[in-house]
Amino acid sequence: MKRSIILALLLMLTISCSQHLQSSDFTKEGSFTDGIEGPATDYAGNIYAVNFEEQGTIGKIASNGEGSVFIKLPNGSVGNGIRFGEKNQMFVADYINHNILEIDLRNKKIEIFANELKANQPNDIAVSPNKTLYASDPNWSNNTGKLWKITKEKGFELLEEEMGTTNGIEVSHDGRKLYVNESVQRKIWVYDILENGSLKNKRGFISFEDFGLDGMRCDEHGNIYVCRYGKGTIAVISPAGKLLKEIELKGKKPTNITFSNDYKKCYITIADRGCIEVVKL
Repeated sequence: MKRSIILALLLMLTISCSQHLQSSDFTKEGSFTDGIEGPATDYAGNIYAVNFEEQGTIGKIASNGEGSVFIKLPNGSVGNGIRFGEKNQMFVADYINHNILEIDLRNKKIEIFANELKANQPNDIAVSPNKTLYASDPNWSNNTGKLWKITKEKGFELLEEEMGTTNGIEVSHDGRKLYVNESVQRKIWVYDILENGSLKNKRGFISFEDFGLDGMRCDEHGNIYVCRYGKGTIAVISPAGKLLKEIELKGKKPTNITFSNDYKKCYITIADRGCIEVVKL
């Protein structure tokens, strides 16, 4: 059988299988506010997401879906994106006080990792293998956005401004590429990451004709899973920028996504339902 025919059959099988992927509730509906975001998976498989029960909290959800308040952020801070650096090192984008917060999981100590008053609002964050952070920074009032590089030594460094409404952001597994999407413009861009953490060779990755874009993550194969806000789906895109499939969710406003450590499940924060849904992959 010719290679082209085999590839076509495999693609048809993938599409057929994707139709059977279904989401279910991981947490109870209404357990989070409509500001539910994050989420991130720690080394032990617990899921963290912001605004559990009330604004300004971070919730910790065990593997059985039972949740509790892990921490209440100080000084009126409200979190958005969450990522992990080292084993017990949590980073939280605090959009109220323009901070990236650093939290030690062992003692819950909170420190300001970096602060930038010129930022609109640190929104989603990504961490490269060399521990450089990148943050999206949307200005929702005029549909523009910025892109920042963040390190402990130099704090916030502006990489690009006058973009569209920057939102979802992700570093490829090999640390060579940075993906950034623009919610209102419905575009995803990809950059090459240099050794010093700066970016070059910006190019269009994929664009959509309708609905918004929100948080996104890479799976172990390099595919990008993107929240389609308003459509209620997760778009799965190949490293070549081809739409492979869409996974339908129960809620219509997915805000962000994380994987289990073995990549057999993905967890999606749903704003209109105030809960986390899970999909077995």
